[in-house]
Order: sequence, then C-alpha cells, then structure tokens
Amino acid sequence: MTKFTTFLGTLLALVFLIGLATTLTRSTMISFFDVLPVYILMAIAIFMLVYEAFFDKK
Repeated sequence: MTKFTTFLGTLLALVFLIGLATTLTRSTMISFFDVLPVYILMAIAIFMLVYEAFFDKK
C-alpha cells in the first residue's frame, strides 16, 4: 500500500509540474528561450522528487 501511495503521489506531482511548465509555452509572446530556465528547474525538481520517493532509502 505504501508503494502505491508513493507512486500515485509522485505521478500527481509530475503531472502538475509538467502541466505548469507547458502552460508557459502557450503564449505567442513567450519564446522557447524565455521558458528554458523553467524547463531546467522543473527537470531538476522532478529528478529530486523521483529520487527521494524511490531511491533514497536510509
């Protein structure tokens, strides 16, 4: 049950973060290079989220 809730929570957080990052590119006034730092920070946040949820077992 713990693995299921961890997976579900991680999945919901990933969907939220990816949706948040992709809504920035919908505007025609914002170019890809304006959103690139957001994509980099989102990738770092997603990596840290997945690492802490599944691989960091102390």
